[in-house]
Amino acid sequence: MSNITGNFKKTIYHNSNNSYLIGLFKVKEASNDLDQLISKTITITGYLPDLNEIDTYILDGNITNHSKYGEQFMVTNFERVMPKEADSIVSVLSSDMFKGIGKKTAEAIVSMFHEETFDVILNNPNNLLLVKGINEKQVRVLHESLKSYQGSYEIILNLSKLGFSTKDSLKIYSKFKEKSFDYINEDIYKAYYDIDDIYFKVCDYIFLKNNENKIDLKRVRAVLIYILREITNASGNTYFYLDEIRPYLLRILNSEVSDELLLNSLNSLINLDLIVVKEDKIYLKEYYDSEIFIARRLRLLAHSKKETIKNYDKALKEIEAKNNISYNEEQQIAIKEALSNKCLIITGGPGTGKTTIIKGIIDLYQVLNNYKTKDLEENLALLAPTGRASKRMSEIAVLGASTIHRFLKWNKDTNRFQINEYNKSKVNFVIIDESSMLDTLLLSNLLKGLSTNTRIIFVGDANQLPSVGAGNVLFDLITSEEIKVIKLNNLYRQGKDSNIITLAHDINKGILNKDIFNKKEDLVFIKCKDNKVLDTIKEEVSKLKNNDYQVLAPLYKTINGIDSINNALQEIINKKSNNKKEIVINNVTYRENDKVIELSNMPEMYVFNGDIGIIDRIKLSPKKEIYIDYDENKVKYTQTMFNKFSLAYAISIHKSQGSEFKTVIMPIVKGYNKMLYRKLIYTGVTRSKEKLILIGDINALEMAINNNSEQRRRTTLDYFLKNGII
Repeated sequence: MSNITGNFKKTIYHNSNNSYLIGLFKVKEASNDLDQLISKTITITGYLPDLNEIDTYILDGNITNHSKYGEQFMVTNFERVMPKEADSIVSVLSSDMFKGIGKKTAEAIVSMFHEETFDVILNNPNNLLLVKGINEKQVRVLHESLKSYQGSYEIILNLSKLGFSTKDSLKIYSKFKEKSFDYINEDIYKAYYDIDDIYFKVCDYIFLKNNENKIDLKRVRAVLIYILREITNASGNTYFYLDEIRPYLLRILNSEVSDELLLNSLNSLINLDLIVVKEDKIYLKEYYDSEIFIARRLRLLAHSKKETIKNYDKALKEIEAKNNISYNEEQQIAIKEALSNKCLIITGGPGTGKTTIIKGIIDLYQVLNNYKTKDLEENLALLAPTGRASKRMSEIAVLGASTIHRFLKWNKDTNRFQINEYNKSKVNFVIIDESSMLDTLLLSNLLKGLSTNTRIIFVGDANQLPSVGAGNVLFDLITSEEIKVIKLNNLYRQGKDSNIITLAHDINKGILNKDIFNKKEDLVFIKCKDNKVLDTIKEEVSKLKNNDYQVLAPLYKTINGIDSINNALQEIINKKSNNKKEIVINNVTYRENDKVIELSNMPEMYVFNGDIGIIDRIKLSPKKEIYIDYDENKVKYTQTMFNKFSLAYAISIHKSQGSEFKTVIMPIVKGYNKMLYRKLIYTGVTRSKEKLILIGDINALEMAINNNSEQRRRTTLDYFLKNGII
């Protein structure tokens, strides 16, 4: 680890929420490998408190090269060195930190106490009265100011000694300030409960290191929250029963927990507002509150009086002429209901005209309100859960569309939405496409950021997979029967892709007509044994002349899983070459020109979960960096971000939601086992726009279509909607 010593000069940026700082630093001394920096002023970055220009600091870290800002020193740890020279001590005491203490007074103090000045101020402040001209008020100012100043550093230092990283220590101090140790000593797991990105395992490690009693109320409480958060994310359920939680509790604690301690822990978590228990159902409080909030808001909208549309027929004829289209009865009803109701769901499978109806709703809304484009954009928001879905929506509507995260102005540093219940959006009308991908927390946050009168239209395919996040929102909204639903049944998309659409609708009905395959180029089934699937995929990919194709599979492991397919396709599409740099991350080789997929949301970079890009450049020194091109948006990934993407020659069907591809290649084998169920296969099939190639065992496809028993997510949103929770 390298280090530099010197003085802070200027703050360029400082985030008070997480203490991330960018600033200028004058180097006086440096470790041997950085001696070229001595006497230079450099840019420093890292998680640091408010530094001042008086103290001397020792900073541990490394030099990095930012693509835009050039050479920077990235700080991983810091130490403040109190000045010992007389002139430096005088500068500190006469600075703005100590109001009312001038230079002459400071010099008088230092001339009496010399290098022990700070120790006297902190520990024997009344001795300062021995200095001629010093009064009790000045003594109090000196003591309290220096104590406060010392305190923040000592707290951060001691938290680090306890076992927290400097970054986590700063987060704790930013949250609890001078009471940080009081909170941590009372219950170290409060850092896990209350602060984003401080992990249970970090707190648990520190707890176990410092406590002989491994099973107490505080730890059992924290383990329960950890289990609930993990299984909520894994299952998609919004509540659980105690018998489901017990096995996980035993596994983590490696010990039985008495019924009394378990009951006390649950009651304590209820009192701490971390969980809700209703009729034996145990919820994380944020999920219970979100379901209640969604139900109340949508019932209010759904029960609002329907609006009468003036000049509807005239306006409809105007947009039909504009779009050179003649809407049939089903489409007219959908468009009219969208502008008559405050809340509406439009659902249908592929080819049922959802996009045509969205365009009709937008155009009619504009004509009826006599809006210019600018007015339309101010009053109407087109939203989707993913970047690819919002981009497609924008192309259809010829109007700006956005992800929900971007619309709500998600702040990465605080993990909060800036559009919220205290700062609402002023839009009057929201259309949400791909609504099957909406999870409970995201919809709740969206509704908080909208006025209670904002019209909302949900558009989506209820037969697709549910959201990645917990909840079953679109399904619950429909089954509650509290919100008006327009179900589209007529097929409008015909021609080259009609066989794919027919297959999709047959799948929904539990039908497999084997004669539909291989009649035309759009729908192909290639029968082969499990051990030949990889070779067949490679062969089919080699035949494709365009790059707009995607291999989809349900599992990562097994011989025909996503990992194996990615390795096989990488070797034929992007072979190892002396002209391409490559890097190994978690036993996976990535090289320049590889196809990759983003695994998280990074709104500040305009990149979202499921976005697919190409590795443009790999830097191996002095720091490892990877630059990924997402449709001409080049994003830099540093080493700490290398877990945010993976190879994407093949991706999961879950990850493909909200996307469409010209050609989809999908292996279907019995080895996929429990992942062979109707909704999953349906979702994969409907990702194809023009051509679908299925490879493997037709009996496995039949098994999947007949299996409509995928475990339904447990939620209570539909119940709350039906029963009008007040």
